[in-house]
Amino acid sequence: MDDMAVSPWLLGLGFALVLEGLMPFLLPAIWRETLQKLIQMRDGQLRFVGLMLLLSGMLVMWVS
Repeated sequence: MDDMAVSPWLLGLGFALVLEGLMPFLLPAIWRETLQKLIQMRDGQLRFVGLMLLLSGMLVMWVS
């Protein structure tokens, strides 16, 4: 695989990591509270949240 094929994937991964790091960096208390709420959810609820996130991400990639 050449560098041109890997570069967009690494760029996307880096962008996702930056976005994931914003909440704990800027609003650690709210981030911790959100994680505690997630821990209290049942498996089915977490799967639904995961499904919605997957579908939203796929929609964004399809539109762009």
